[in-house]
Amino acid sequence: MRVACFGILTEVQMFRLFIAFLFALGLTGAALAQSTEAEATTEERAQTGGATTLEDILARQRGEKVDNSYRSENTGQGNAEGLLGQLGTRGVASDSDVYRAIRYGSADTTVSSKGPAAGVLIQDGGMWWLNFRTGPLREYGTYILGGMVAIIVLFFLIRGKIRIDGEKTGRTVTRFNGFERFGHWLFAGSFLVLGVTGLLTLYGRDFLIPIFGKEGFATIAQGCKWLHNNLAWSFMLGLVIVTVNWIAHNIPNRIDLKWLAAGGGLFTKGSHPPAKKFNAGQKVIFWACILLGVSISLSGLSLLFPFELPMFAKTFEIANSTGIPQMFGLNLPTQMSPQEEMQYAQVWHVMVAYVFIAIIIAHIYLGSVGMEGAFDAMGTGEVEEQWAREHHSLWLEEVQDKEADKAAASPAE
Repeated sequence: MRVACFGILTEVQMFRLFIAFLFALGLTGAALAQSTEAEATTEERAQTGGATTLEDILARQRGEKVDNSYRSENTGQGNAEGLLGQLGTRGVASDSDVYRAIRYGSADTTVSSKGPAAGVLIQDGGMWWLNFRTGPLREYGTYILGGMVAIIVLFFLIRGKIRIDGEKTGRTVTRFNGFERFGHWLFAGSFLVLGVTGLLTLYGRDFLIPIFGKEGFATIAQGCKWLHNNLAWSFMLGLVIVTVNWIAHNIPNRIDLKWLAAGGGLFTKGSHPPAKKFNAGQKVIFWACILLGVSISLSGLSLLFPFELPMFAKTFEIANSTGIPQMFGLNLPTQMSPQEEMQYAQVWHVMVAYVFIAIIIAHIYLGSVGMEGAFDAMGTGEVEEQWAREHHSLWLEEVQDKEADKAAASPAE
């Protein structure tokens, strides 16, 4: 019995050894295949003088990641002994060697300019920015603007122009004084010019070059850049004035909840929920303008002064410390060159601008053709009393109470 058991155990052990042998043989074969493939790739590159092979090109077309170390580590630097005398007065490295050294940052560059980014002649890492700016950024930004326009057109077709429901009194109430209107139009006017010049910069090559030619577009683009850079100061000044004038009137309160619950009366004729000087919808617009205005101003300043006001490396460092980016599989870079800072700032600037423009499009519609009497508030500063009663009844009561108090306090004639 013991002999039989010993024989069975021996057979099991032999079977296991056989399986292990086959597994080891497979690993050895795979390693030999990889080694052979690597040797073949090396031989192919040797035949091309170290240049890109056909397999490299096909791999890129298939979307596979290609190891560029054969290029970044073979830039022709430090091989002077083997190349002396081969290229005459052009030096000891070919043009492609010099280009690779510059592209991958291993070139010993000497430049006359002493600026912070003068030594970076080619920033290979900036290709993501170019592809994102001309691809998804423009595509989804166009959807945002087009979607807002479509919503407004649909709203107009369904609701029509919001009219004054009651009988007009012929009396007016001062809604905004001169300084308030100045701040609004400084802020709004500069924003409109900034928005148009920014959109022309993004889309101009597609639409203006066929019309004006490349030279004509270059002149337009240069003018847009000058206007965009210089009117930014007017925009920021207007932002400060608007904030100081109206922040006290835009603190949320319980009345806003009632206004929101009734949809502001925008979707129902004859419905006019009470509101003070600014209703809940206007408060949303106000705070959006403040937050987006500050954000777009900061990124704009970073673009105007890229070496003095870097923003994103420090911001990403703080974000990484919270652990939130890592939850989404992100590890935000904390060391950036000036060019990278500008690329992130430009992308953020445009993203905020798309949202900002979409909001302002809706604001312009309701403040002009969308609502009867609304434009007068910023046009002349005077609004029809019945309009004020329907859209800002609590504010009208406050104004009339103050006028009554003044009349009672003044001596009788």
